[in-house]
Amino acid sequence: MTPKSPLEDSRTAAFAWKRWRRMMALMAAVTTLTVGAAFLWFATGDEPVSVHFYIATALGIGVMMLLTGALMGLVFLSNGTGHDDAVGEDRSR
Repeated sequence: MTPKSPLEDSRTAAFAWKRWRRMMALMAAVTTLTVGAAFLWFATGDEPVSVHFYIATALGIGVMMLLTGALMGLVFLSNGTGHDDAVGEDRSR
């Protein structure tokens, strides 16, 4: 029988999700700084850059970094709460 997951406890789950949201807020700030640095780099260049290039850059960097942060955050949430340990191989066979 699979042991009960710690995420089934509402207090543990609330703490874990609060930590995940805090990590995502930090990741959003880092993403904003990264997109700003890319814009600054393009603006100081000699070549004229279209507004469409800025939009594509912001979306590409932003979506990639936020999706990566969200997925890694879920891995940390699952491992940090003990949920991974609760879901193991069934060795009763």
